[in-house]
Amino acid sequence: MSDVVAALQKAGLEVRADAGTRGMYASDASLYRIPPLAVVRPRNVDDVAAALAVARETGTPFTSRGAGTSVAGNAVGRGIVLDFSRHLNRVLEVDPAARTAVVEPGTVHAVLQKAVTPHGVRFGPDPSTHPRCTIGGMIGNNACGSRSLAYGRTSDNVAGLELLTADGSFLSTTAPQGPVVEGIKNVIAKHLATARTEFDRFGRQVSGYAVQHLLPERFDLTQAMVGSEGTLAVITKATVKLVVDSPVRVVVVLGFRDIVAAGAASPAVVAHGPTSCEGLDSRLLDVLRARRGADAVPPLPRGGAWLFVELAGDELGEVEARARKLAEDGIAGDALVVTDPATQARLWRIREDGAGLAGRAPSDRPAWPGWEDAAVPPEKLGAYLARFDELVATYGMTSAPFGHFGDGCMHVRLDFPLDQPGGAKVMREFLVDAAKLVGEFGGSLSGEHGDGRARSELLPHMYSPDAIALFAGIKHAFDPGNLLNPGVLVDPDPVDAVVRPAGHFPVKQLALAYPHDGGDLAQAVHRCTGVGKCRADNSAAHGVMCPSYLATREEKDSTRGRARVLQEVVRGELSWSDPSVHDSLDLCLSCKGCASDCPTGIDMATYKSEVLHQTYRGKVRPRSHYTLGKMPFWARLAGWTPGLANLGTRLPGVRRLALWLAGVDKRRSVPAFAKRPFRRTFKAATSARKPVILFADSFSDAFSPEVAEATVRVLRAAGYEPRLPSGSVCCGLTWITTGQLDSAKKILSRTVAALAPEARDGIPIVGIEPSCTAVLRSDVHELLPDNPDATVVSSSVKTLAELLAETPGWTPPDLSDVSVVAQPHCHHHAVLGWKADADLLKSTGADVKRLAGCCGLAGNFGVEIGHYEVSVAVAEQNLLPALDKAPDAVVLADGFSCRTQVADLRDRPSVHLAQLLDRSGIPERAAG
Repeated sequence: MSDVVAALQKAGLEVRADAGTRGMYASDASLYRIPPLAVVRPRNVDDVAAALAVARETGTPFTSRGAGTSVAGNAVGRGIVLDFSRHLNRVLEVDPAARTAVVEPGTVHAVLQKAVTPHGVRFGPDPSTHPRCTIGGMIGNNACGSRSLAYGRTSDNVAGLELLTADGSFLSTTAPQGPVVEGIKNVIAKHLATARTEFDRFGRQVSGYAVQHLLPERFDLTQAMVGSEGTLAVITKATVKLVVDSPVRVVVVLGFRDIVAAGAASPAVVAHGPTSCEGLDSRLLDVLRARRGADAVPPLPRGGAWLFVELAGDELGEVEARARKLAEDGIAGDALVVTDPATQARLWRIREDGAGLAGRAPSDRPAWPGWEDAAVPPEKLGAYLARFDELVATYGMTSAPFGHFGDGCMHVRLDFPLDQPGGAKVMREFLVDAAKLVGEFGGSLSGEHGDGRARSELLPHMYSPDAIALFAGIKHAFDPGNLLNPGVLVDPDPVDAVVRPAGHFPVKQLALAYPHDGGDLAQAVHRCTGVGKCRADNSAAHGVMCPSYLATREEKDSTRGRARVLQEVVRGELSWSDPSVHDSLDLCLSCKGCASDCPTGIDMATYKSEVLHQTYRGKVRPRSHYTLGKMPFWARLAGWTPGLANLGTRLPGVRRLALWLAGVDKRRSVPAFAKRPFRRTFKAATSARKPVILFADSFSDAFSPEVAEATVRVLRAAGYEPRLPSGSVCCGLTWITTGQLDSAKKILSRTVAALAPEARDGIPIVGIEPSCTAVLRSDVHELLPDNPDATVVSSSVKTLAELLAETPGWTPPDLSDVSVVAQPHCHHHAVLGWKADADLLKSTGADVKRLAGCCGLAGNFGVEIGHYEVSVAVAEQNLLPALDKAPDAVVLADGFSCRTQVADLRDRPSVHLAQLLDRSGIPERAAG
């Protein structure tokens, strides 16, 4: 390893070989774990050639990687892994007249679409990972996507490739010449009958090499290279074809008895000429509802399975007529025509999240890739699905199928018993039987994701010995030394080798309960399937995840990268205190955006708290843990002499020293302590109004009493009489985020004990600060799993909007004269849900612009030394542009940290929902 790394560094390459990076790149979105020797991030084609030269000279395997979303183990390798996504990610040229674009291999699909859409064209294939997958990766696997009925596979949409072969030669597929090309032609000449009869039998036959394009009568090296999974050459540049999109789209949702009936009906649907025909099983939607609530799924026709069918055209009337005809054709038991673009987007979002949602089986066990995307001729799909369900049941497993049913392609994840002794053996036996079943139906082991390490060994169940020999000949002609992505397609690795989650990884003395994972942190961090949604901009869906990655574009700062590092910890490969673990977690904002936005439910904020707890238990902690981590304690002390406390943070010399001692960046402002804390000024009233417990958190009490006072007025106007809990209560949030979990448990236990009597009497508990409210709603179960009062309190906690929504007779004020820019707090979005707030604001008549993403301050994160630049970069994603675009709007920010960030970076006031409803926080310029 050291020799290879030294050679790469000598070549002037950007190389990473630390344990954390090797752990991050040890897996893609597949089951497999193969730590590389080193990761190279080429900045130009010369870097690619230099890295390949080192691989050749040292005999080191060489694997190309894009976004790492490959589900079959196509993008992991034992030697040098080249990450094209970091630098070689540009759209180099767009030619609208020729309808082509030239891109680097690391170009993200969505970036290409953004570049070409203004010209009225688009790249046709659109896999569900389109916000983060790369064009190079799509070419490697011959990706297709949901609209392949209209646009075909990636191979149908590539005009030319520039390649580096294993010997270091440059090769253009549009003018192919040289020894490699002659070698390929010689190989094909020996296997002509096989090449003409075993390939190209139906549209989704993707497994193996596309040798039909190498036949002498149709020789097309461009199309032949697509789907070769990086085993034949290294792509350095691609020219892709562009298409004109139809302006009108209508979706027809067809309901069926079960998934078998939906599969059987798909050929009849395709006869109507749709651009897309996607199947979903009710088992998948049940997982979505369990994770995100009943409202996560729009109303659907009756049935146990559905086809989402898209029809497109130039005229709305014509497309709607076709849609009505399809809906009324008697193909399905029930049908729904959807013309509203927003509802269509919600439906497609479910389909796009399918791979992540399927990561949790109907059994509520982890579900894994491995048998991911088999395809059969579409007319056989129904029968195949029936047999497949029988096979799954035979093994005592469960599944939730979905996929491109119009093409005969089914996606599925299975709850292989990988955590049990012999689990990998069971997986192997199933995969062999599944491969035999596909072979029986004349299908393809892969329909768009490639064979990788998951299926290459199984190709003999689909192809003849002569076809397997043909693959070997093609590989040898290109790469005689087996340098490029070895173990894939030719001379394959066993399907059950190096399976990442196989085995039991006990982690003892955990502080948190992980109730959704049976108390098992290993199972929790292995929720990450690697689909990489955390690497995408989720703004369109008002998402938050993952703000640090969007700011840095570094894999280590993505939810996936962090999960991969923590998987190394639970395996025992890294210790809790390993520098690479803390480097990966350092820029995690603990925003909890992943807890809701990650399709598999990764909760990195919780995992980070556990790591900090394990690392510093009984040891000296960073300064900020004693200051910011115990802020409520210091705030209570300051509350007795707020003037003196404020003076200490205002005097220049004292301020600088105080900030340094506190671990706070000197560029940050220090919020002033209130002259009189809220708890000392609050006076309970005797009235016949309904009682409600007001959880006045430390931030509202010590820094923003005006927010608490507005909340009291709104509650009284709605017919409630607020009370404060007996004694001093705190949720322990700052102790949680800094990993001081023993203290957090004690604090939260006292708080639960104080709140439980009223909760048992049915009195609602209303929070002011979203993050503190979220602790009482959710974190309490992680910290106090055996405390019955915790469950009682949790179920009684409400946000102000939730309480008002269920209050008979309460009507909101008329805010139709107010424009609002709303920044939901991350914990509000992720844990509490912002729907009640959105509905309430809509009922006021206010003009509301809801922002996605995190504000960037996120509690103590943004004020700590070393985090300022990233904190600002996060704010620049959504918050700051929106503020600059609407200088006169009211800024709505329930979170104290959000309001602080707005004040720090734009010197602008912002208000809490209570102040908006009370109209006490509306500046004159924003009203009227």
